[in-house]
Amino acid sequence: TIRPVRRSYYDPSSAPGKGVVWEWENDSGSWTPYDMDVGITIQRAYEKQHPWVDLSAIGFCYVIDFATMGQINRQTQRKRRVRRRLDMVYPLVSGTLPKSQSWPASPGAAAAPPGPACACPQCLLVMSVKATVSAAGPGTATLQPRKTPTAPPASTPALGSASSTASPPAVGSGKSSRPGLGTLNRSHLQRLAIAQSRVLIASGVPTVPVKNLTGSSPVNPALAGITGILMSAAGLPVCLTRPPKLVLHPPPVSKSEIQSIPGISHTCRKTTKKQAKKGKTPEEVLKKYLQKVRHPPDEDCTICMERLSAPSGYKGPQPAVKPDLVGKLVKCGHVFHLHCLVAMYNNGNKDGSLQCPTCKTIYGVKTGTQPPGKMEYHVIPHALPGHSDCKTIRIIYNIPPGVQGPEHPNPGKSFTARGFPRHCYLPDSEKGRKVLKLLLVAWDRRLIFAIGTSSTTGESDTVIWNEIHHKTEFGSNLTGHGYPDINYLDNVLAELAAQGITEESLAQEKD
Repeated sequence: TIRPVRRSYYDPSSAPGKGVVWEWENDSGSWTPYDMDVGITIQRAYEKQHPWVDLSAIGFCYVIDFATMGQINRQTQRKRRVRRRLDMVYPLVSGTLPKSQSWPASPGAAAAPPGPACACPQCLLVMSVKATVSAAGPGTATLQPRKTPTAPPASTPALGSASSTASPPAVGSGKSSRPGLGTLNRSHLQRLAIAQSRVLIASGVPTVPVKNLTGSSPVNPALAGITGILMSAAGLPVCLTRPPKLVLHPPPVSKSEIQSIPGISHTCRKTTKKQAKKGKTPEEVLKKYLQKVRHPPDEDCTICMERLSAPSGYKGPQPAVKPDLVGKLVKCGHVFHLHCLVAMYNNGNKDGSLQCPTCKTIYGVKTGTQPPGKMEYHVIPHALPGHSDCKTIRIIYNIPPGVQGPEHPNPGKSFTARGFPRHCYLPDSEKGRKVLKLLLVAWDRRLIFAIGTSSTTGESDTVIWNEIHHKTEFGSNLTGHGYPDINYLDNVLAELAAQGITEESLAQEKD
């Protein structure tokens, strides 16, 4: 498959020109860069020291909060972490752009390209192919390049993989040229392949294995790049060696081999929708978390972005509290309009808890909106990579599809539940059992799953993970969702703590 490519020029003062990349954290815990135009918009607001930027002007329903380095979905109120990277250096073109050229610019130019020869692996490869085609004689191989001139690239992506992806956009401009494949017979293609192999091996370019499907002698691994594509296009039997299979599940386990977990009662827990606490108004709930501020500081309320000395800028349904009153949260000390805090509480789960929008400190017991389902947990007699000294805790989550309730993004609308039952794994160690006990608290508080838009499929109104990462790959870690991962248990403990679930929570649950 041949596709057009392009290079885009970005001003040196822009985010890509400075090597700045903005990224958001997806459900699997890895980081995804924003599209270049979105990153430029975010960086402009950041450099102007704006407290936040609304991306709806460029077609996205997100607000980026620089104080918390978070992305907030304006429709669902879903929050994700964002980060700013400064290590993505893009190559810059200094001085005037080089003369546009292509190889070959015309049939007569094949023997002598204009200008001095480049020593990069890609140009060496092109020259070796040219030499082999010339030595093969006329009529054996015909390459018909387009005559569109092109600027030589500022940087060259690594060769050697027929499935390699494009490198980040470089500063520069130009169009691409695309050779059309004529006729390539087997013997001359092999000569061309040998020449390319020598160049790739000598240049140290990384390669991947290739095998010939006819069963004849294997093709040199260096042929995984352009030659692999040419051979496939010419109908020759070449295929890349497939990557190792993901080991998502352990070997089959009989019922007699499954054991309960020491120190944890039962092996199954169900959850249903818990009703919000009644009998207290939002003002009464928040009153125990706040101190009134008679003389507001000269700064903005980070909810409505109006000055604290002025009335609240909230324009929605008006709470039963004066818009000019200001309160300070007793634990963290952050100050807001009482009007704004009540409005924020009313837009949430209304469960008697409050989370500071600035520092995420939790007041009360935070609960979520996870749909009803079942959580099973037990020990199986297999070891995880990196934990060969113990058995494995297997967790099985099962949530059926259903209808959204009033606490969900679209009440009354049905929601899907893809990929259930979901199997997750922990080492049956002291720390692994500690994580499981806290996950049980998170399950009871309906914090492990939520209903929203999947970052992997783009499907809306579906069950998604809710900021507490799990390992779903059993015997490998090819996707980042498996073991070995020496930091995973500490990372998930930190994520649970961010949801207000710590060892103190275990004592509260017993009480």
